[in-house]
Amino acid sequence: MSDEKAALTRTRIAYLEGLGEELRDRGFAVRLTIPQGGPPSLHVVNPRASALAENILAESTDGTWWFWWSWAERIAPADDLGEAAGRVTRVLAVTGEYSS
Repeated sequence: MSDEKAALTRTRIAYLEGLGEELRDRGFAVRLTIPQGGPPSLHVVNPRASALAENILAESTDGTWWFWWSWAERIAPADDLGEAAGRVTRVLAVTGEYSS
């Protein structure tokens, strides 16, 4: 693995670990997955309804890091862990679980 690719992987992991901590604090089960030859992802599960689960990626676009859903839609800037965790919480919530 080149130094540049290794640095990108370390950055992805750091952002995903930060989001994982935020989501764990909100009661979600999280697992960082680092497949050989593929990008790291954060597997997030609502423990109250295990069908509510998602794999989240961290990618740089034009020099800005973003969290992404597996269906290639942006969640929030990776530097805004609170916003990203809030959006993930709302999407993976059981109906009425996290209503405002």
